[in-house]
Amino acid sequence: MEALRRFANEVRKEAESLAALISRETGKPLWESRAEVESVIARVEVAIRAYSERTAQRKYDNALQGTTAVRHKPHGVVAVIGPFSSPAHLACGHIIPALIAGNAVIYKPSERVPGSAELLMQCFTNAGIPTAVAQLLIGGPEHGQALALHEGVCGVLFTGSTDIGIMLTRKLAARPDKFVALELGGNNPLVVLDTPLIPDAAVLIVQSAFSSAGQRCTSARRLIVKASIYDALIPAVKAMADRLIVGGAFDEPAPFMGPVIDNQAADGLLESFVYLMSHGGRPIKHMVRADEKLPFLTPAIIDTTAVKDRPDIELYGPLLQVIKVDDLDQAIAEANATRFGLSASLIGGTPQDYSKFWANVRAGVVNWNRPTVGAPLNAPFGGIGLSGNHRPTAYYAADYCAYPVTSAEMEQPRATVGVGFRDA
Repeated sequence: MEALRRFANEVRKEAESLAALISRETGKPLWESRAEVESVIARVEVAIRAYSERTAQRKYDNALQGTTAVRHKPHGVVAVIGPFSSPAHLACGHIIPALIAGNAVIYKPSERVPGSAELLMQCFTNAGIPTAVAQLLIGGPEHGQALALHEGVCGVLFTGSTDIGIMLTRKLAARPDKFVALELGGNNPLVVLDTPLIPDAAVLIVQSAFSSAGQRCTSARRLIVKASIYDALIPAVKAMADRLIVGGAFDEPAPFMGPVIDNQAADGLLESFVYLMSHGGRPIKHMVRADEKLPFLTPAIIDTTAVKDRPDIELYGPLLQVIKVDDLDQAIAEANATRFGLSASLIGGTPQDYSKFWANVRAGVVNWNRPTVGAPLNAPFGGIGLSGNHRPTAYYAADYCAYPVTSAEMEQPRATVGVGFRDA
């Protein structure tokens, strides 16, 4: 525990350097990278508290049968395979709980963020955690796959795309001895019912859809709007998106969002926007790429109410689809029209509406009058469907970083048998 507290102090010392590296490698605005580093520091105390609560030793008195004890053991060596979007924050969501539980960790970051990962792991070393316990593996997808399949690895903690998560699950299907925790993507719905607070609703929508250039697993992909509020809400959302600054990580004034991760991602998002438009989508705010050599995109909004068979995929970027509905029942049906199930949010409505929404929407994170992004550290975080495998991280990561051992115990052997024996 104390070693992890020293790690938090090392991250504090390197906070500005680490934030700058994250921004250089991902393109995120510096203010956002600084917030990510602060989240890494905050994770330590939360993870220590979670481990103490979730895996506490327990003993139960069974009278003449002695006691039953429940304790937890580490698995051994675990592989943490992380994404580019939050190379420190999301990786530490697995690394820190795994180390607290007593495991050794091999961290394989996205090949796009090697510098951030190296400095992060150097903070573990500087905190006195041996390099044999917290190791770094730099490489591409093939190295991540080889690591996951290695005989010496007991578990795989993966954050990334659903396609890769499915591939890992298939590769490890014949290895039930290896535990797998998947934190995958989402086609997340944001439902808006009647509310007098249109400006506030617009802010929540922009935060949900366009934070981190839409490159969060919890980003809102579908804005499902009740028809009675559509004409008031959509112009307000567009007006706010029009004011949004897109720019470089270190620009002044600070941008709201930076580029998407690379030109290939930018090309794919532009193609998706054109696809939706050519299949009945009505553009509300066009996606614009000022320089074809750079992956900077303006936020895009498109009404896809009339698009038949909307693709149920994670469009990982600043592209928001709007769908008009008549009532809450239709909104819930639309929200659930996905194979994913990570994050969902309701804006407006009554407490009764929210109760109905919460009870019927299929997602691991369900919010009311809050954005779909920005999950708290002191609660479980995970999804269902194609968004995860029912192993939520954050506060519940301790549940899979150590396994429970049940023991029946007596200080002296004592036994009797009364059935099935002849008299002596």
